[in-house]
Amino acid sequence: MQIDTYLKEYQPVIYKTFVNALNTKKLSHAYLLSGSVGMPLKDVALFLAKSLICDHPNPLACNECITCIRVDESNYPDLMVFDGENAKIKKGDIEKITSNFDKTALEEKGIMIYVLHLVETMTPIAVNSLLKFLEEPGKNIFAFLTTENESKILPTIISRTQVLRFKEIDRSKVLKDAENMGVLPENAEILSGFYNDANTIKEIAESKEFETAKQCLNDQLNSLLISPDDAVFSSQRFIVPALKQQSTAKLYIKMLTEIFKELLNLSVNESITLKSYDNILHELLKHVTHIDKTLIVLMSSIKKLDYNVNICLLLDHIIYSITKEGK
Repeated sequence: MQIDTYLKEYQPVIYKTFVNALNTKKLSHAYLLSGSVGMPLKDVALFLAKSLICDHPNPLACNECITCIRVDESNYPDLMVFDGENAKIKKGDIEKITSNFDKTALEEKGIMIYVLHLVETMTPIAVNSLLKFLEEPGKNIFAFLTTENESKILPTIISRTQVLRFKEIDRSKVLKDAENMGVLPENAEILSGFYNDANTIKEIAESKEFETAKQCLNDQLNSLLISPDDAVFSSQRFIVPALKQQSTAKLYIKMLTEIFKELLNLSVNESITLKSYDNILHELLKHVTHIDKTLIVLMSSIKKLDYNVNICLLLDHIIYSITKEGK
């Protein structure tokens, strides 16, 4: 992904704000990048971090110099990255940062940077440790934090950072860009419901994880057209065993949520985005009831996955919620 182009075209305020800070040498010691799910927050955070140490910035990171390449290869010791998408950021992670940054920078540029992706996943103890570090930032130490849910971030953290808020890109634009990149319309349509970036959609659409989740989705929808009993059987026999990974299960539930959002739109004669699913949506409308209640169950299920609930039991709960009034 060309982050420089993305920022210029879709996030011009963030681009101009950071470039101006670089030019005037009035950088904040900590930035909080706030955006919705699916935006390239981590990629932008790393790009802005690279811009502070790039050998040939113009005005931001060139992505071609030795330093930029080393950062891309995770081979720059004065830049530490912790990804809350893979695992909760813990106190020990913050202690690693404070311990390393208590020492002199290893690189001649003398700048030390840390990136914390999805700080809303931090444990309470880790948050306290981070607050102490943010209160007394060392010289030439910079932080880039990201969040997909700013409401979950403590005001004390927000007050100690400069917040860069991402602007939502129009869904029709995301769809068009994704399709121009070669993403199938039906995949672009459903993924654009929760990914607000065409490059991310392309990456997800080409993954094995998406292939599995989409197959499970189609199997579940087709079984719902047959009968509630067939839907339950299909879920327990085929879908649950295929969705053992949390990330795959979350992708499946998100796509199922988009289906029910569109069913709700159809039920009140609103237009839909999932044109590729038009026929099956109209058929499903004849077979499913309590759509609004099902949507609540689905949305709450996505949140529950973040707390390591039993995936099998959660998926069972979902299909029984969908079919219980259809029997």
